[in-house]
Amino acid sequence: MATGFVFHELYLWHNTWNWNQVFPPGLHVQPGTHAENPETKRRLRNLLDVSGLLDRLTIIKPRPATVEEVVRVHTPAHVDHIREISARGYGDASQLTPLGSGSYEIALLAAGGAIAAVDAVVAGKVANAYALIRPPGHHATKDVGMGFCLFANAAVAVRHAQKVLGLGRIATVDWDVHHGNGTQAIFYDDPSVLTISLHQDNLFPAASGGIAENGEGKGEGFNVNVPLPPGSGPGAYVAAFERVVLPALKRFKPDLIVVPSGFDAGGVDPLGRMMMTASGYRDLTRMLMAAAKELCGGRIVMTHEGGYSEMYAPYCGLAVIEELSGHKTEIEDPWGPLMAQWGGMDAQPHQLAVIEEASRLVQRIS
Repeated sequence: MATGFVFHELYLWHNTWNWNQVFPPGLHVQPGTHAENPETKRRLRNLLDVSGLLDRLTIIKPRPATVEEVVRVHTPAHVDHIREISARGYGDASQLTPLGSGSYEIALLAAGGAIAAVDAVVAGKVANAYALIRPPGHHATKDVGMGFCLFANAAVAVRHAQKVLGLGRIATVDWDVHHGNGTQAIFYDDPSVLTISLHQDNLFPAASGGIAENGEGKGEGFNVNVPLPPGSGPGAYVAAFERVVLPALKRFKPDLIVVPSGFDAGGVDPLGRMMMTASGYRDLTRMLMAAAKELCGGRIVMTHEGGYSEMYAPYCGLAVIEELSGHKTEIEDPWGPLMAQWGGMDAQPHQLAVIEEASRLVQRIS
């Protein structure tokens, strides 16, 4: 079966205004371009087209999520808040998260795109799926939109899979450079959802994503954080997968794996200080697919999150979707040869120490 692909032109129309990266313009900040702008997503979609890979994917048409679907993970007040700002034409979801006219409807379409991807995978119409959706979602909590995120797309899709499609256990594996705090918070006391986040230690949100955050109540043990030190490269990420992610998945035995997929751990991303490469993401995808084949019939859904290098994020996305689909194009990573020469690309002792500490959490999963 083919790989499914979700995209809609309206995802690129979500307006984050003329902020300068993450700051609103003013007398001391010259207007510029917000970090979460359409270009990285547009360029990934274009690279899929130019490479010929798009022709080999099964297009999945998104539809707007309903309010009923969204309030499975968000409060009605939060949904009303995003709707009101969008109707007003301009505002901030909380802090550093601007939106504009139509953003509410586009955010519903993003959450609905994640649902459509899950529907197609669970129904067996495609083997796996990548949802290139926007705005992103993994920082949005039950009642707050933050970190450029309005609705928790992956979490909405997870609850849909459980409530409508009848799936039981679902695992999320978040490899965005920032902690997946929203996904964690939504499922923190829920043993039916295993949430795993690999991220740069104490980057965003501040003081979030530590190893000690391991779930609570019935969900204790079912949240696993791997806060990797700045400068971690493919070696550290592969080690984290080998020693934490894959063993955790094997103990949990999910019916579906959902990946909040951000490429801001890439070595030239402006909002992260990691050294991941396109080939590194390819390796992680290959490892995850092998585990999914053994555990849940290969069912993987990826929902697009961060990644702010207009030049490099598309190549990371291409590598992942090539691996998902089993089709290698002739496009080569232009940064690959240079990055391969960088120091510290192998796992370093201080990185392995963090991974070893996180690995002790695996035994708590049942």
